[in-house]
Amino acid sequence: MSASDSEKRAEEGDSDGGGGGGEGGGGAVGGELLYCGGTSWETMGRKVVGGATGNLVAPTRLRPLVGVDVRFVASGCTACHCVALDVEGRCYTWGRNEKGQLGHGDTLHRSLPTIVSQLSKYKIVKASVGKNHTVVVTEDGKSFSFGMNKHGQLGTGSVKNEIEPSPLPCLVSEVTNAVCGADFTVWLSSVEGSSILTAGLPQYGQLGHGTDNEYNAKDSSVKLAYEPQPRPRAIATFSEKTVVKVACGTNHTVAVDSNGFVYTWGFGGYGRLGHREQKDEWVPRLVEVFQRHNVLPPNAVVSAGATNSACTGGGGQLYMWGKLKTTGDDWMYPKPLMDLSGWNIRCMASGNMHHVVGADDSCISWGHALYGELGYGPLGQKSSANPKKVDILDGMNVTSVGCGYGFSLIVVDRTNAGDRLEQLEIYDGDPSSEGVEKSNNANAAATKNTPTTAKSSARNSKRRKKDLSESEEEEEEEMDDDDDADEDDDDGDEDDDEDANGDAKRGRKPSSRGRGGGGGKRGRGRPKAAERSANEKPASSGRGRGRGRSGKRGRPGRR
Repeated sequence: MSASDSEKRAEEGDSDGGGGGGEGGGGAVGGELLYCGGTSWETMGRKVVGGATGNLVAPTRLRPLVGVDVRFVASGCTACHCVALDVEGRCYTWGRNEKGQLGHGDTLHRSLPTIVSQLSKYKIVKASVGKNHTVVVTEDGKSFSFGMNKHGQLGTGSVKNEIEPSPLPCLVSEVTNAVCGADFTVWLSSVEGSSILTAGLPQYGQLGHGTDNEYNAKDSSVKLAYEPQPRPRAIATFSEKTVVKVACGTNHTVAVDSNGFVYTWGFGGYGRLGHREQKDEWVPRLVEVFQRHNVLPPNAVVSAGATNSACTGGGGQLYMWGKLKTTGDDWMYPKPLMDLSGWNIRCMASGNMHHVVGADDSCISWGHALYGELGYGPLGQKSSANPKKVDILDGMNVTSVGCGYGFSLIVVDRTNAGDRLEQLEIYDGDPSSEGVEKSNNANAAATKNTPTTAKSSARNSKRRKKDLSESEEEEEEEMDDDDDADEDDDDGDEDDDEDANGDAKRGRKPSSRGRGGGGGKRGRGRPKAAERSANEKPASSGRGRGRGRSGKRGRPGRR
């Protein structure tokens, strides 16, 4: 990159933010949006019998955005909905909508991008996505939000209504950017002395105000609760500094000031804060690695995933820290990712446990995938421990990327794509999901009954053909217990997809822990009833014993 190009990038992206929203893709030039990952919005990220279907395992064009000049995309590491902005400032949203997070004034899922009509009189230039809420920024410095507001994450100053399905103005002025964590929001402002403001859930100190606002829910109970912060509040630590970049993970925040210094705060598990310890930080703390001769340049890319953080330092070198893979040691402080040394990284986003990068004329992805979000295609590998090029996009310029829970958004420049875009598939959506309201109760019933009914029918047929043993009958009871648990998981509670540490659960696919996983297949490894000797007692159900991740149950004949 030439010096003039660097200066131009610095001017365009000086206050860009990361999170799951593809930091670094803030230029005015638009391109074609490509999508890969899951399409079953009601079931993605949830423990549902039968799992999600209809995954797009290769980059795919979306019918409403074919030929539309998209300049920015956003999602979040715990989110199952998406935002795309075109060069005209129109805002498109699609995905899960149980909490009104799509901004259309209802709770209907959208399988394809749909313009948010209530924002049509504004030119939207920035957007970010939390678990169940969305925040956008207009060209003239206004900010609007919609979706779940239980913790005050919409920044409207009120928590009276838990769900706000239509855009509402945030109580922040002169906004330059907004970035969302799972249940909180960070705004950047050009107001002197208040360059960064936060609102929402303060549980792990991710708001940066020196407290987690914890209290006992009842005098006679040890149950803890956290007082919401519904009004955006400036972080005192930065009162004499100017924050120019910010990225949010599930419950942690990464920020860069105008001098190139990096600060992190919030939940410290797995070393995602980069301080060589797993300690929660309630106020911004300087990351020691990025000082002296290693401060971040103006065009640096900053990103945060569910359990990790990343940024580009001097020379464009990518540094990462936290939990990067499902196996192996955590990186307790920033380390250079040598696989990407020498690459000119323009944009990056991280999901629950996968990463997508736009660099040079390639799209690079890696991590643990559940729904084909790495885009390697039907013949490619499902997951990758190391960065790997998405072959079908080789030679294309990626201008913006976004990652959600089980999907990736990629914007490619048409100028050097030639006619190769015409060779990609076009997704027309799921007709069965359009116009059907997915309210909390209805969705809970759907996720419980619909997949289970089909399975139950098949099991009833087998039961008529076979003489099930007592152990198999106990197994039926166990599966029923699972179904009840599924209903509890999908009852609309905002904590569905996170554990107590604020980390997104990797296992919201059919459980493989003590439940015979393997996509819902059951009964493998047991001898037929006719083959058992007359003197042999059937093996007990052995709940939770001898069941591996492959979904096979205990070895036959065990007593």
